[in-house]
Amino acid sequence: MDKEEFLRNYLVDRHGTDCSKWDGLEQKFGEKDLLAMWVADMEFKTCDAIVEALKRRADHGVFGYSIVPDRYYETFSRWMERRYGFPVEKEWVRFSTGCVAAISWMIHAFTKPGDACMILTPVYYPFHNVVTNNDRKLVKADLIYDDGYFTMDYEAIENAIVENQVKMFLMCSPHNPAGRVWTEEELDRVLGICKKHQVLVVSDEIHQDIVFEGRRFVPATVVSGGKYRDLVITLNSASKTFNLATLIHSHIIITDEKLRKIYDRFASGLNRTEVSLMGMAATMAGYDHGESWLESVLEVIHDNYKYLKETLEGKLPGARVCALEGTYLPMIDLRACVEAGKEQEFVQKRCRLAVDYGEWFGEKYQGFIRMNLATDPAYVKEAVERILRNSFLDIPQGL
Repeated sequence: MDKEEFLRNYLVDRHGTDCSKWDGLEQKFGEKDLLAMWVADMEFKTCDAIVEALKRRADHGVFGYSIVPDRYYETFSRWMERRYGFPVEKEWVRFSTGCVAAISWMIHAFTKPGDACMILTPVYYPFHNVVTNNDRKLVKADLIYDDGYFTMDYEAIENAIVENQVKMFLMCSPHNPAGRVWTEEELDRVLGICKKHQVLVVSDEIHQDIVFEGRRFVPATVVSGGKYRDLVITLNSASKTFNLATLIHSHIIITDEKLRKIYDRFASGLNRTEVSLMGMAATMAGYDHGESWLESVLEVIHDNYKYLKETLEGKLPGARVCALEGTYLPMIDLRACVEAGKEQEFVQKRCRLAVDYGEWFGEKYQGFIRMNLATDPAYVKEAVERILRNSFLDIPQGL
């Protein structure tokens, strides 16, 4: 379906539905009357096939202990093979209530208190917390930022690993909030450094299906013909793809038998959880029937991004909307437009916007904001107009 038909059918008002994004504004920002452009979920109903699958399970009326059927693994493997050349074998797959929870489990399974875990900043802030809250040493290596584009600093990464005896690298791929879809060459280089220094890689690939402009997502496990499988654990989910976050269902993919045995020994004692019945039903339906819905979502997001970038950069001198190769969460560099330390006063108090602030993702990124574009195009236009109208610079009115 075309974009306008998609918006008519799937755009939904989430106010008054116990929605974190809208109904949680006062708790998070201290004010209710803000335009919500934060939180990594969508303003769109999920695809019809998923809704129907959930209705069928609900109509059955029983939500007791359940097994994972073979057809689940077959559906998941077909999706991964068709899109990424990565057929997933049943024996490799374990389940979690979410990718951040799974990162915590990996930290407990494969490291000890005091061990160093590395992240590449700016990065999704739970990556910081999941390390420090589990009594591990947080090691940060900053990405290189150049005029709206982020790249890896391989020298800084290797130095951080050596100097801190890093045991685990928490990789975000595609990277939130840098918006990068790492190339196979980039991944090969960083994974090669990890292999050289025997660093286990936990690759959070939850945004794998949200990719634009002909970019190709490459799972870490298949890089260079799979030569890093003995040091990579992959985490992914349909939750970002089909807007299913609270169905609390995600995958842990461990292709290496030795790593699986270590994880299974840990899991047998500390995190015995049931698989989400509704999460399974939704994921199977999405992977079987949701691809056209996803293509429409990607069109809306990318059009929102183009509008944001062209309008803001075209009318606000110095503003930079960072490249968005993947995810729906671009960073916006406002450092040339807003006085340092005044970002929240400008964005929230003057523009009446609720966003994620750059320093939440890394201390060096004050002056950046992250904006969610999986939303109504009218909200994106309103957000841009508010920024322009309230800018400290002399921007013409009535834009």
